[in-house]
Parts: sequence; C-alpha cells; structure tokens
Amino acid sequence: MGDKPNGSSETLRGQDYYNLGSYRRAVTSNSDDAREWVNRGLIWSYGFNHEESAKCFERAIASDGECVLAYWGLAYVLGPNYNKPWDFFDETELDAVMKRTHSVVEQAKARAANASPVERALVEALRYRYPQGHAGDQNWSIWNQGYADAMGKAYTEFPDDLDIAALHVDALMNLTPWQLWDINTGEPASGARTLEAKAILERAMAQDGGARHPGLLHLYIHLMEMSPTPEAALDAANTLRDLVPDAGHLNHMPTHIDVLVGDYQSAIESNQKAILADDVFFAREDPLQFYTLYRMHDIHFRLYAAMFAGRSEVALDAVARLEGALPEALLRVESPPMADWLEGFLGMRAHALVRFGRWQEILDLPLRVDGALYCTTNALTHYAKGVALAALGRVGEATRERALFAEAAAAVPASRMLFNNTCADILGVAEAMLDGELAYRRGDYEPAFGHLREAAARSRALPYDEPWGWMQPPGHAYGALLAERGRFGEAVNVYAEDLGISGKVPRALQHPNNVWALHGYHECLVRLGRAEEAGAIKPRLDAAVAAADVPIKASCCCRVSVF
Repeated sequence: MGDKPNGSSETLRGQDYYNLGSYRRAVTSNSDDAREWVNRGLIWSYGFNHEESAKCFERAIASDGECVLAYWGLAYVLGPNYNKPWDFFDETELDAVMKRTHSVVEQAKARAANASPVERALVEALRYRYPQGHAGDQNWSIWNQGYADAMGKAYTEFPDDLDIAALHVDALMNLTPWQLWDINTGEPASGARTLEAKAILERAMAQDGGARHPGLLHLYIHLMEMSPTPEAALDAANTLRDLVPDAGHLNHMPTHIDVLVGDYQSAIESNQKAILADDVFFAREDPLQFYTLYRMHDIHFRLYAAMFAGRSEVALDAVARLEGALPEALLRVESPPMADWLEGFLGMRAHALVRFGRWQEILDLPLRVDGALYCTTNALTHYAKGVALAALGRVGEATRERALFAEAAAAVPASRMLFNNTCADILGVAEAMLDGELAYRRGDYEPAFGHLREAAARSRALPYDEPWGWMQPPGHAYGALLAERGRFGEAVNVYAEDLGISGKVPRALQHPNNVWALHGYHECLVRLGRAEEAGAIKPRLDAAVAAADVPIKASCCCRVSVF
C-alpha cells in the first residue's frame, strides 16, 4: 500500500494488501519482507501493472538494500513492454527512464556477487536492455534484439526456471509486438520468432507449476489470439481466470480468447471481475497513471462482448463506467501524452447507441466544448448523428452532419490511438459507413452497397486488436440492408463470413455465435428455402436470442423496416 511505510510488516502480513494468488519464486535475501515484495513486483509485472510493480521492487530495496533481484525488477519494469514498445516513449520519458535504469542496473551489478547464478544471469541481460549512449539514436527498438539474445542465453543455462522462460518469451514477443502472425495466411509473420516462443511456452507450461504460472499463461493467450487456432489457448485462459484475484488485467486476459470462440457471456463476466478488481486498486491508488489504460481496456472489452451478445444494459453500463473512470485531468497529462492513448475511449457511447438503434439518444448527444482535446469523440458523435438522421429519413440533415464529421475527422492528429489502431484509420471506417447509409436513404442502392463493402474492407485492414478497432462489423449493416432489398442470396454469404461458417475470412475476423449475424443468417436460409441448414443453426440462434435483452429483428437496427 502506498500509504504505509516501505517494507512495513503490517503492510506485508496484514490483510490490507492485494490478493495476488499463490505463485512465488525463490529470492536471495535475508528479509522476508524483501522476498515478498519482489514476488509481488514480479506478479504485477506479469499483470502489466508496471507502476505498482515498480513500487513493490522499491519496497523490496527499502527492506533489503542488498537484494539483487529487487534492483533487477525495478530496472526491468521501467522499460518497454508488449503494449508500450520503445517507439511509444517520448524524449522526456525516455531520458528519465534511461537515467534511472542505468543507475539501478549499476547498483544491481555491484551486489551481484551475493546473488544466485540465475539472478546474476538476469542482471547480465539488463546490460543489453538499456545500453549506454542512447542520445541521438532514434531507432531504440534495435536494443530489443540484444536483450532477447541475452535472455536466450539465460534460458539455455536455466531451461527449467519458469520465470526465465516467461521473460525470454516476453523478450521474443517484444521484437515484433502484435505482429506475431500473418492473420491473412495463418502463418507466423515474417521475421517473428513466433514458433520459438510457442515451443518455449508449451514446454514451460508442461513442467511442474507451469500450468498455473500467471506470466506464462498471459503470454500464451497473447501468442495464440492472432493465430488460426485461438481455441488452443482456451485451457490457459480458463486457468488464468481468477488465478490472481486482485490483478485486474489478468482477470481480463482470458476474454481475448472468449470473444474469438464466441463465448460472449464469459467475456462479460470475466471483464466485470477485472473491472471490480481495478475499482479496488484505484480506490487506493492515484488514477493519473498509465495503468488507467488497462482499466479502460477491461471496460471497453465488456462493452464489446455485450454488443455482440445483444446485451444493451450491460453495454450502456460499460459506457457509463468508461466515461466515469477517465478524468479530464488525466487526458491533459502531457508526458507521456495521455490524451493520445485514452481519449478515443470516450467515443464508445456513439458505437453503443448505433448498435442498439437509440436514434433519439444519439441526436441528444452533446458535443465536447474542447474540440482539440476531444477530437475523436466529437468526430464519432457527428458520425453517429449522421447515421441516426439517415435512419430517421432526415437525409438533408444527415448530409450536413456528414460534412461536420469530415471536418472533425480531419482535425484528429495522427498520434491519437485506440490501442493498436490510429483513430484516423478507425474514422476511415466511419466515413465509408456513413456514406453507405446516406446513399441507401437516397435510394442509390448500388453505390450504398459499394460504400458498405469499402467499410468492411477498411475495417478488416485495421491492425489486429481486441476489441477490434471498429466496434460493429460493417457486414451487419451491409447484410441487413441487402435483406431489406430482398437480396437474401447475397446477404447469406455476408453472414456466413462473419460467423466463420464459410471460412472465407481470416480467423481473427470471424465472430462466432454473435446474435446479430445468427439472426440474419437464419432468416436468409429460411427465405432461400434451405430448411435443413436453417434447422441446424436454429438452436444456436435461440440460445443467443435468449441471452439478449433487446428484440433481435435484424442484424443491424439500420434496417428500419423491421424495427
């Protein structure tokens, strides 16, 4: 706890610290407190809460100034990670990190004689993670290769150490973060050491204790989610679920696999547990920190799953939580530039209201006064208003909203991100969607369908992310409007692709069991006289409809003839 003295026995042994599960490794120290703080720091690092991890390693140092692994851990967590590579550090932040890590590494090396061999190997690898003389060298990512090689050497020496295996794989994955697989071919991405990482993880998870190691499980989910067989990580996901109760991000991680196998209810439930864990954490800690990004991610993911499940109450509750958990003061932090990381989340209300056809609520949405700070949010609000006006037949007003959208989208800086995607690229999907809706309402059906196909192409071309950069598959609108025109033979193929039935789109772009596409697919099969196929899909549709809290009459509420 940040409000207790460093190394306090009351803090360590009382009931007021977070429940981080049972995993522990041996740590060379004469202090019980130092050993426990090192383990806490390690587990938080596996849960990507790097700020709290650093605090734990600092407390370990305060408890035992000779504990080498405490210095190692502090230096390790201050550096890059899978979600924040070197390229995302600004100059001010990089300079601060380098100065501090070099000092901490020197302190670790000065004490290494008293450490165990495996601890000395970890300290030695840090020499390559933070090389001297970085000034003027803008290609900071080249340091990752030397560090990965050094961790490979450590793994060769200590192949049965579970943490060494996890840290080696972490180093390998950080060579090509979020680019481990070519999702179009299903093969490992060119230049990525994907299969090597997979072999190390699977070997480690087969060892004693490996199947319940939070770091190994976390990395395996990330490794396999982009693969053609994400279900291979389902056992790891189910084991990680609740394994580290108060680490919100680890509670959340199984849901990366849940959505890919179409288990939206589990995704909703596990993200809710993550949200509650994060609420406990932020009730005690300063919300003005980078880990807020992970808090937003958990809520965002719950919204994403709820939208696919037709759960409007859950979705709108998630939106309210997003908005309530993101103080403007955090967006105004300049180093690192937090608005570039977080502001895009505030556009989620627009996505949710479009998904559930809440047209009047969309028209009632206010625009943010500070258009520069809330640029993505305002652009998405204009998009949603355009869609709503088009659906209501107010085409002239919708056309004016389209012009306001274009103006707002043009003002979004290239640096504004929503996890792996630029907000500008995401708004490119919105542009094509809105053009399609407008053309359709004007009666220009072929151009409308062309725009919607372009929206689908732009959405599929976005860099891999979960949730996907565009929250509602464009095919849901495309299929619904094709069906409204009686073109069921075309619409059925759109739905078969979305559900993964046709196998014509990459695995990562399929949305198995989502209630919207199931409804559209079943309706098309019935209308086309394909009774046997319709009967086969009906139980899945019935189960999905039973879980929804809104009437499911089409794959998109833009098919106004049935809503």
